[in-house]
Amino acid sequence: MITSLLVANRGEIACRIFRTCRALGITTVAVYSDADAGALHVREADLAVRLPGATPADTYLRGDLIVAAALAAGAGAVHPGYGFLSENAPFAAAVQDAGLLWVGPPVKAIEQMASKTRAKELMAAAEVPLLAPVDPATATEADLPLLLKAAAGGGGRGMRIVRELDTLSGELTAARAEAESAFGDGEVFAEPYVERGRHVEVQVMADDHGTVWALGTRDCSLQRRHQKVVEEAPAPGLGEELRTRLHDAAVAAARAVGYRGAGTVEFLVSAEGRPYFLEMNTRLQVEHPVTEAVFGLDLVALQIRTAEGEPLPAPTPPAPEGHAVEARLYAEDPAHDWRPQTGLLHALDLPEEPGVRLDTGYTGGDTIGVHYDPMLAKVVAHAATRTEAVRLLARVLERARVHGPVTNRDLLVRSLRHPDFLAARLDTGFYDRHLHTLTPAPDEDAVRRAALAAALADAATRTAGGVGGPAAVPARFGAWRNLPSQPQTKRYRAEPDAGEYEIAYRATRTGPVPHEAPGIRVTEARPDRVTLELDGVTRRFAVTVHGDQVYVDTADGSHTFTALPRFTDPAARSEPGSLLAPMPGTVVRVAEGLAPGAAVEAGQPLIWLEAMKMEHRILAPATGTLTALHAAPGLQVEVGALLAVVQDTPHVQDTPEEESHAQEEPQP
Repeated sequence: MITSLLVANRGEIACRIFRTCRALGITTVAVYSDADAGALHVREADLAVRLPGATPADTYLRGDLIVAAALAAGAGAVHPGYGFLSENAPFAAAVQDAGLLWVGPPVKAIEQMASKTRAKELMAAAEVPLLAPVDPATATEADLPLLLKAAAGGGGRGMRIVRELDTLSGELTAARAEAESAFGDGEVFAEPYVERGRHVEVQVMADDHGTVWALGTRDCSLQRRHQKVVEEAPAPGLGEELRTRLHDAAVAAARAVGYRGAGTVEFLVSAEGRPYFLEMNTRLQVEHPVTEAVFGLDLVALQIRTAEGEPLPAPTPPAPEGHAVEARLYAEDPAHDWRPQTGLLHALDLPEEPGVRLDTGYTGGDTIGVHYDPMLAKVVAHAATRTEAVRLLARVLERARVHGPVTNRDLLVRSLRHPDFLAARLDTGFYDRHLHTLTPAPDEDAVRRAALAAALADAATRTAGGVGGPAAVPARFGAWRNLPSQPQTKRYRAEPDAGEYEIAYRATRTGPVPHEAPGIRVTEARPDRVTLELDGVTRRFAVTVHGDQVYVDTADGSHTFTALPRFTDPAARSEPGSLLAPMPGTVVRVAEGLAPGAAVEAGQPLIWLEAMKMEHRILAPATGTLTALHAAPGLQVEVGALLAVVQDTPHVQDTPEEESHAQEEPQP
């Protein structure tokens, strides 16, 4: 019987496992890197053990340190979570060799399935449909497009689509480096890339007594950089024959390796409805909550139960009920190449609604760093029908308070309401086709209304009570006195990159009112909330201020502003041609032979940054000469740091730019 359990992971999944452990009366043990010393999973655990260092390679990928931590804390079992060492057979063996219980499948099953290349060989022998592997060394134009994949793990790390043969060598190098960084194993393989295929998977749960459950299907086709964004159960639009075929293949895969515990068998379903085996993940999946919601199960509790040698509660799983949809909330900017974001998370609050679940590793006041995945939370909605679940999830996300770095929240809401998604026309190219329409230019009227609310709330902070309160108190600035009867102005920059807004208002005895704004009536103006009547429609705005950042939440979305000084500060500009870091991260390499004086071509990759487990290429903004290079492998940089300077080769017909930010191309 397990009485104390260490989770060899961090963030959301560690918190998720701890929740079940508390319900079962199991003492919880966390491990943490120096970067995670104050993280939520550390605060929630009964005991915690430090892993010295910050990078995954120094901490969460050090199996020897994790086993030592479990022994030091007196844990009797280890749960790997997902990612990191969750599919690492030597780590599972080391846990057992230390006398600890491994909450996962048998080591032999991990060995057979954790390597996707060996798993495909096993499935071929079982006559499960497969995509024929391609040897990169002998690939030709006829083999394109190709998909490069890491053999030792998933989550989009070490994965590349190759559409041109002359890019294959470089993409192989990058994929191997990313796989080595994420999983400690740089093995990569290639297979044909299926255009407009669906990612469909089957959750399995097995015990040591011969029972294997197929817990329905999930669709995970909405992906960016080969990482899932929206998942749902059951997968919509599958015929009963195909669904049965997938269930049978998943059970056969589990039985073929003597599986125990939770696992997922993934398939690619072509546009013609033909399934191909992709891989078996010998661990709990990120998206497991949608299956839990539909089947009314706690998969972590079943993992612990089967690890203790107990049988599953019945020979067949319970009947599914309803539909569940999950959205992953990422700290990233979809409109700017999915660029990861870092910084202080001021607030993360969702409305409490029946059928809604929040799994997260963050709370307000936590810092989002550069070392790990940018996922902030998973939001899950469960309802009787798919339509109801999708509508509920979109509305909850729309009304969420997410204050801090830029997130993909608006993209998620628009994705859930997109006609193709609502009609279940799903495939892995969804964002390639629709990203432009899902990241439109801001609604000018909506942004200006929110900026007006921010200005009125700011003005209300300098009165005794806002609208309806005592007389306004004139604001004083040094030797100058702003008279309440005169129009005042407040300047804001809408984030990210949505322009500047100047709002004029007057401070009256009954509170601030907009200046020369016909059709707008202020019914309430307080420091934290503003109510406006606009052309007969009442709109409410919640206003929160953190330093110079202002967050305005409304019934149909949120807006972020930076309060600007009253007069523009003529700050010094960067040197012409400067390449500035577009995000905080670590320089992992520079182009071969790159040095001051080198000639560069526009669009040429010059520097590679690693941020949140992904590599990003910094491209030359123009054809010219490199006049300065400040980047070097291993250097940690903050956003805006000067990496290099390229002097543009002048052309008569061109007008050189005065300043050039680094062009950054994400590598999935």
